[in-house]
Amino acid sequence: MKILLSIKPEFVEKIFNGKKKFEYRKVLFSNREVKTVVVYSTMPVGRIVGEFEIKSIHQDSPNELWSKTKEFAGVDGVFFNDYFNGRNSGFAIEIGQVKRYKNPIDPKLVFEKFTAPQSFFYVKEDEGVTV
Repeated sequence: MKILLSIKPEFVEKIFNGKKKFEYRKVLFSNREVKTVVVYSTMPVGRIVGEFEIKSIHQDSPNELWSKTKEFAGVDGVFFNDYFNGRNSGFAIEIGQVKRYKNPIDPKLVFEKFTAPQSFFYVKEDEGVTV
């Protein structure tokens, strides 16, 4: 099972060059069978650029998440704290094996009526988001 996440281009680059090993989320998908994240790089890129395996998922208070993940957060503490402001809990998706597509995919060619998700959406196995 795969999900598609919308990620800002600057963070996408850090994921694929190994500087960002955690993707932070305020809420998480309920299906824990998900093993792969398909990466949609938001505008101005607007393409599905690759995928990564989920190594593990950490749930904790923002302070504890930062303490455990800051070395490979790919963001600074100010950005992190702003993102989780007012939250008692958050998630850090630990990034495993990454695969950057040689040819980024226009999502409108794969998904009918594609709109970039605010958070995520599930990708069916037959939806052809593979290289």
